[in-house]
Amino acid sequence: MSGYQLAQINIGRLKAPIDSPEIADFVANLDRINALAESAKGFVWRLQDEAGNATAIESPFGDGMIVNMSVWADVPSLADFVYRTAHAEILKRRREWFERMDEAYTVLWWVPGGHRPTLDEAALRLASLREHGPDAYAFTFQKPAPAPDATVAAPVREDDACPAT
Repeated sequence: MSGYQLAQINIGRLKAPIDSPEIADFVANLDRINALAESAKGFVWRLQDEAGNATAIESPFGDGMIVNMSVWADVPSLADFVYRTAHAEILKRRREWFERMDEAYTVLWWVPGGHRPTLDEAALRLASLREHGPDAYAFTFQKPAPAPDATVAAPVREDDACPAT
């Protein structure tokens, strides 16, 4: 068993204000998807505010950006949640609610067990991924890095992970 856990952040700019009718279906699914994450195998922690989500947390990524940050036991646990649960259906609809981003908006990295990453830490990891590409410091599902105390990490391809629709 690894002494490390997997941190992730994904960011996005909503197409309209969080309280607008255009975003209502996204907001209506937040509690359900957050509860699904919390009950998923390998879930450890997620960033949240007093309301139970992170949409009101000030983002270091710029005005209008919202964040989702969490910690998981390992890459397969996070991949299972992202691509093999009801979260996958919400993920497929992201273009309805979020502007298209031309640069990386998701990054994964290893943290010592029990560590809770900060938004500033996540911003450094995302900046590194954008500047240098995936490596042991900041990586993606497609090019995961092994935990510092492990030897192998297999890639997760979205095509293989998503159930056929």
